[in-house]
Amino acid sequence: MPNNIYFEIQADDPARAVDFYSAVFGWHFTEIKGLPIRYWSIDASGTRGGLLPSHGPKPPAKSATNAFCCSFEVSDYDGTAAKATKAGATIALPKFAVPGKCWQGYFIDLDGNVFGIFQPDEKAGK
Repeated sequence: MPNNIYFEIQADDPARAVDFYSAVFGWHFTEIKGLPIRYWSIDASGTRGGLLPSHGPKPPAKSATNAFCCSFEVSDYDGTAAKATKAGATIALPKFAVPGKCWQGYFIDLDGNVFGIFQPDEKAGK
């Protein structure tokens, strides 16, 4: 079973997205030169990712996601949620317990992308 993870974020304003995700998760971005598109690699503490300009229209608001939605493990759900909303994210689905596993919730970033965060907690929902 493959276990390598690589994710990509598309953004209308890549500089704004770099600022947003740096503020929320502390990720580091490096622009990769010499590609046929603008592209940034993301150092997300062991998980690899990339950021690129959006290349098509966004689906209408409240549409189902039409891409793979990523959730990121955090050590402090409430603190990370506060950083996300302070940076401009909106709550798509408020914090809820996955009983015996974690606290989970979903947000919408400044480009309309949905992402989740979860904090492992064996006591969640009990």
